[in-house]
Parts: sequence; C-alpha cells; structure tokens
Amino acid sequence: MKNIALIFGTRPEAVKLAPIIKALEDDPRFRPLLISTGQHREMLDSTLTEFGIVPDIDLKVMREGQNLSQVTHRILEGISTGNHLEGMDAVLVHGDTASTVAGALAGLHSQVPIIHVEAGLRSGNNMSPYPEEANRKLVAQIASLHLAPTPGNSANLIREGIKESRIVVTGNTIVDALRWGLENLGSYGDPALEDLDHDSRKVIVATTHRRESLGKPMEEIAGSLRDIATNPGVRIVVPVHLNPRVRSVVFPILSGLDNVTLVDPLPYLSFCRLLVRSDIILSDSSGAEEEGPALGKPTLVLRDITERQESILTGSSRLVSRTRSHIVSEVNQLLEDEHVYREMSTAINPYGDGRATQRTIGALAHYFGLGPAIMPFVPGAEPVGIAA
Repeated sequence: MKNIALIFGTRPEAVKLAPIIKALEDDPRFRPLLISTGQHREMLDSTLTEFGIVPDIDLKVMREGQNLSQVTHRILEGISTGNHLEGMDAVLVHGDTASTVAGALAGLHSQVPIIHVEAGLRSGNNMSPYPEEANRKLVAQIASLHLAPTPGNSANLIREGIKESRIVVTGNTIVDALRWGLENLGSYGDPALEDLDHDSRKVIVATTHRRESLGKPMEEIAGSLRDIATNPGVRIVVPVHLNPRVRSVVFPILSGLDNVTLVDPLPYLSFCRLLVRSDIILSDSSGAEEEGPALGKPTLVLRDITERQESILTGSSRLVSRTRSHIVSEVNQLLEDEHVYREMSTAINPYGDGRATQRTIGALAHYFGLGPAIMPFVPGAEPVGIAA
C-alpha cells in the first residue's frame, strides 16, 4: 500500500481533487493523507462538506492581512513542523495556488516524489495570471509525475524539457466532479434564485474575482453588465466574490436593477444547478472556462490571455477582454445570432470525458509499479453537453 499526501487549500482544488480523493479512499493499493492548508477557509469548508470529505490535518494558515509570501511560509512551516510527510511515498498537489507550490516544496525538502495534477497549463506570461503562472512552472521543475489534462498541456511540458515518459494526459477532473454534481443537484442555494426555473428570459451567469481584474477592469466588467441589463429579455445572475475589492465595485454599479440578481458565492451543487440553467456564461474564472464547454454553454472569458487555449480553439469559449463595449458586443451577438450561439454550444469539449479520475488512479498505479500504463485522454470522443 502506497501512502500519498494530498495537499490543498482552495475551493477549486477541493472540487477537482474530490473525485481523486474518493477513488483513492476506495482503492486498497493506496492510503491518502488529506492535508488542508485552509487557504480559502469558508468556501473550502463548505465544498469539502458537500463532497463528504474530512481532512486528516488542517493547517489553518490564514491570517488577516497576509501577503503571498507569508501564506506560503506558513504552509511550509505547518507541514514541516508537524512532520506530516514522514512515511509518505508521494505528495500530490493540484494546479497553481500557494498551497500547490508550498506543498511541492515541502515534498522536495522531505525528499518525497511530487505528483502534479493539472500540470502543463501555460499562458506564457508570468504576470497573468499572477502568481499562478509562475507557481505551476516552478512545480513542473521538481515534479516526478505530471498529470496533464490535455495534449496541449503535455506539449507545453515537453517544450520545457520534461521527459514525455513522466507525463500522462488524463483529462480534467472538473468534468468528473461536474458529472457528480449533476447527479446530486439540490436547490439554487439562495431564495432570490428560486424562481429561475419559471423565468422565460435568457439567463447570463457572470462571475469575476481575479487579481488582474481588480480596479478599473472590474468597473468595466460591471458597467458592461449594467449595459446588457437594459435588454428586458435577459436576466443576469452574479454570484459576488467575498473579496471587499470586488464587492465595493459590483454592488454600487449593479444594485437595484430589476433583471440583475446579486447573490453571495453559492455552494458547489447550487452553482452547478445555476450553470445548467444558464444560457451564457461570462467569467474570468478558470473553472468556468472548463465547466461551460463541458455543459455546452457558450462561455465568454473576461481575460486578455488564458492558459486554457483548447476551448478557444474549438470555439466553445471566446476571449472577450475586460473592455465594456467589447463585452457588450460579444454578449449581444450571442443573444441575437442563433447560428453563432449554436456553433459555440455544440463545439467539442476539449477538457474531459468524465474518466479523468480513472486515468489518474491508473497513472499513479503505473508510477508505483502496481498496474499497467493507461490509454491517454483524447478530446472529442464524447458528445458535447454533459447535461443533455
């Protein structure tokens, strides 16, 4: 039996690791040790509860006013002080957060092999997204096994000198988590949304929270939503991030509009239900860039560059920047042109087929000599729109 420490701390990490955690718990070849850093305290805890996951260790690293260096330091200190990696055969980290890079460094310092889930995403700009782009590149230099969601992510790693034999293309586990979510849908999670199923208007779900969106760009985004709301045939739902710098912009601009519904961040299952009900997704969230195409929902990405190029290339999403007039123009085209809408909603989902967890467990088993090599994920083998 192989002991694997999984280190995570944010809601997206919890969502994408949940299927892997469940599979490891059910596999007699592995014993997972769940280490939560607590990087996203409230949103992380509620998500873990929804999936029925209880961490073995909670580092509780967050303090008011911390900067990125302090968060990273506290994670490293918490793992090393508790000797939590003693006896581990591998450390598994996900993506590109402070928990990711600190967890990988802790594994390096303890001379434990590092397994990187969602490896190989690249925007080509260390400052966008910041600090995520640099974090994932740093982890790539010390990881022993790279689990890349797409063939393009694998190609990025190979270009950086990673041996192809250390890379496995698995698909993205967010599709696995989303399928689980669709099988367990509950309420919308907020009384203001309970009439959505009886609302005949087109529903636009909009979210924004990225560091690079703060300030003037977020004012442009909120202003574009205000302009779009002049169309009486739409209803815009905005789950507003808890960051005060987000809320201080969004609420003054969008409060009081009849067809704009502002709510607090929703539980994962409630957000899944909202995405299913939506007609258009407008977001700077990396999760939405993957969830939208998986559901067959046209997705407009509120960024200038993205590390998730696959859905741009297949046509299921578009980069629309954070300029007010451009966002409005792109949304109006989808609302008015049925051909354009249909092309986006029926494009190939490049991110997964619901079997990424199965491939991940197979790749781990092969790495440890406990099973054969797996067949990699090939985009386009599954029908579009998993909610259909």
